[in-house]
Amino acid sequence: MLRGDPKAHGSSALPSARTWMLVGLLLTIAAYWSGLSGAFLFDDYPNIVNNQALHLKDLDVPGLSRAALSSPSSELKRPLASLSFAFNHLATGLDPFWMKATNLIIHLLNGLLVYGLAKRLLRLADGGDTPRLGGVAAAIASGWLLLPINLSAVLYVVQRMEGLANLFVLFGLWLYVKSRQRMQSRGTGVWLCIASLAIPTALGVLAKESAVMLPLYAFCVEWLLFGFLTSRADRRDVRILATFALLLAVPLVAGLLWLLPSVLNPENWAARDFTLGTRLLSETRIVTGYIPWTLFPTPSSLSFYHDQVEVSAGLFSPWTTFASIIFLVALAVIVWTMRKRAPLVSLGLTFFLGGHLLTGTILPLDLVYEHRNYFASFGLLLTIVPFLAVDSARSFARFRWMLLGLLLAGWFSLTTFTAYAWGDPLRLARDLATRNPNSPRAQYELGFTYVVYSHYLPSSPFVSLAYEQLELAASLPRSPILAEQALIMMSARMGSPQNEEWWNNLIIKMARRKASADDISALAALATCQANGDCDYQGRTLVPAFLAGLAHANPEPRLMATYAEYAWNVLRDPDLALRMAREAARASPTEPAYQVTLVRILTALGNKEEAERALGGLRALNHGGQLDDEIEKLTRVLAEPAH
Repeated sequence: MLRGDPKAHGSSALPSARTWMLVGLLLTIAAYWSGLSGAFLFDDYPNIVNNQALHLKDLDVPGLSRAALSSPSSELKRPLASLSFAFNHLATGLDPFWMKATNLIIHLLNGLLVYGLAKRLLRLADGGDTPRLGGVAAAIASGWLLLPINLSAVLYVVQRMEGLANLFVLFGLWLYVKSRQRMQSRGTGVWLCIASLAIPTALGVLAKESAVMLPLYAFCVEWLLFGFLTSRADRRDVRILATFALLLAVPLVAGLLWLLPSVLNPENWAARDFTLGTRLLSETRIVTGYIPWTLFPTPSSLSFYHDQVEVSAGLFSPWTTFASIIFLVALAVIVWTMRKRAPLVSLGLTFFLGGHLLTGTILPLDLVYEHRNYFASFGLLLTIVPFLAVDSARSFARFRWMLLGLLLAGWFSLTTFTAYAWGDPLRLARDLATRNPNSPRAQYELGFTYVVYSHYLPSSPFVSLAYEQLELAASLPRSPILAEQALIMMSARMGSPQNEEWWNNLIIKMARRKASADDISALAALATCQANGDCDYQGRTLVPAFLAGLAHANPEPRLMATYAEYAWNVLRDPDLALRMAREAARASPTEPAYQVTLVRILTALGNKEEAERALGGLRALNHGGQLDDEIEKLTRVLAEPAH
């Protein structure tokens, strides 16, 4: 595909591949530099800013254990990513610059791994080794580093989880290809092949679960480039077949058996705007849409928040659902038919499609996130860049090189422009709201940013901007109660009149659908503000809103726990507080926070026998000593004589 005599085309006069790679790295730093000065955003707050367990002051085993197991993002806690945030805090505190700079370093390392991996894959597919292959690999890696769709994996601090997980994925895949080449040339290296999949997968999962896809990616390489063959081209390598049976097939079956009962339970989808069926239909449109978002991005497509995306209600609702299904089937056909003539095309497409198997199928996750393309985008570049970076003797070679140059320039420009917006909170909020005017979240974030900039001073020019923007956010379809919460709290803190319509809309939205994480967070903020004496709600209470949320089947344990704290701190109703705390702990027995609340309430009410039992349950959750301090405090309180 890329063969040719390098001397005949004057390649000796061209810069080396390493030089091109260095240029790509420097351009990436230049593109991202202005964005490093930005602030934290969205999920950065529960995972990092408000996560006290990460705020290390000393290096001790209990503190490290608490930090490692403190992430609210996953049941597996993603300890490696959490520890990296903790070490950042230990070194530089909660300065987002250094958090983002660490992400950028990880991104650059990943770019180097993409370069090394792409170079090996190109050599395998081409059957040779010319200087031009290194240049094509550098173009793939540089393009990947500069892709605007990968920006949120760098400047959105919490998505270090994605970057760190893929550091292990890319390294493991590079090492697998290298050891597999050694097996075919020398007949040795099977244990290195196994280790290259098992160890990086295990370490990557400690950063984010997406690392479990490494064996699948290696299987794609094996199928399309190695053919499962020994050094003799006529015989399958049983050792390789056994490796994938052990590291891919068995975990896949076990994982499906573990996931399917919860996935098929309709209750687990109740808090979503979609079911399993409508999610699968919707993801066909979304995954298809990721392709132009990656290769031909526009500011309006890469808007970070995508909560306005329409759910597919059926094959033709909207009609693009069926068209997307046909398109994805066509891609699968291309993979199969091109596997021998153009294996890199097939491999790139399998990387892209495989990269969305975990997050774009049966799991009840949010529908759209740009960072889900962090590895998948490499697959797309592996498909198109070798076609564009052809020998000068090929037909339309100059045109293809011009197109590749325009793509790289466009990616660099949009990434630079977007990173500049990320460098200032108000600039970012305005930019995202402009990019996606139909996103409730984007419009709310701009309104909330105005609130922050107003400092709750009635004379501030940001106050009127905040009211107008939050009213707009509250009116958008499928919007949570965040905008109503912000309107109420801002008015309460400034002593201004509170619109009755805000309160009514808040209750109506809680009654209309099962409470989302955003809804519960909004209620918790309203409750905390009132409990702290910072908000006067002019005789109103949050009870109707809590009751509306709890009226749904199987309400969220966090909603019950929030109501328990509100009942205790604001309503001064210990019976209600105890009942809600018990229900929260019963509904989610593995969540330590609910057990802590229950122990505190029971102790305060003098019910020490039940408090001891609840404390015993908390001790059972104390993995690695992360709850030592909390358990010690509760134990001391329980030991005090009753007054």
